[in-house]
Amino acid sequence: MHTSMLTKYIILLSYLWYVIFIPAFGQSKSVISPYSKGKLFANWGWNRDAFTKSDLKLKGADYDLLIKKIKANDRFTPISYINYLKLNNVTIPQTNVRLGYFITHNTAIVLGLDHMKYVMDQDQIATVVGQITRPGIYQKSYNEPTKLTQDFLLYEHTDGLNYVHIGIEKYKNQYYNPKRTIIIDYIYGANIGVLLPKTNVQFLNYERTDRYHLSGYGIQLRNALQLLFVKHIILRMEADIGYINMPNIILHKTGIPGKGKQNFGYAQLNWQIGYNFQF
Repeated sequence: MHTSMLTKYIILLSYLWYVIFIPAFGQSKSVISPYSKGKLFANWGWNRDAFTKSDLKLKGADYDLLIKKIKANDRFTPISYINYLKLNNVTIPQTNVRLGYFITHNTAIVLGLDHMKYVMDQDQIATVVGQITRPGIYQKSYNEPTKLTQDFLLYEHTDGLNYVHIGIEKYKNQYYNPKRTIIIDYIYGANIGVLLPKTNVQFLNYERTDRYHLSGYGIQLRNALQLLFVKHIILRMEADIGYINMPNIILHKTGIPGKGKQNFGYAQLNWQIGYNFQF
């Protein structure tokens, strides 16, 4: 499927989840809870993401540019045993980690990591405003549409767009069978956290950089539908929306001045498996 079409599907599904399904879930009263204060859970999963267009500010010793409304997509890893389940490769796909602790029978504090990938569409046409004084073929003043070729700018958070967060989740029971071996819950919550991307940048004729750094912060609203089997096995589907603001993106090797600034919204669909337990 073409990436732009996939982006539209992710945004549409997230929107439908919020507008149609959530009001329906909200009408149900909590009937039974398999959770109690002191219980914990651990989840692992995989995600697909869609990003809004955004402006990218680049400023260094010999350039000062604003690139307007750049387009980007996630980077999906083909599904295979080697890519997703082999131990030394499990962090390569776009993944999610959740660790939760129940402070009441239906409320949990959650630590999480969303390992997303953000890849600027190469060779797109974007309006560039500003000036480059660094010697080379791109040295000039800009206020015009410009093709973002790889020798001009390669820009991606591919190892990755790492959002580390803490938040709270509320659980609302929707269904359970007579033996309580299958329980379905609707979950909603919010979190706040920091961005620790490993940003791969090749700008002008500077040497490529690719290193982890603290770049900014994010906020996220979460909604999920969860199946709990035999009191312990978790299957969860989430539809999340969020906002990311990164005023401190590293563009060059250590010692070379140059920072990027960027903020954008995103929608995420993810699927998780996990285990509910108590020490």
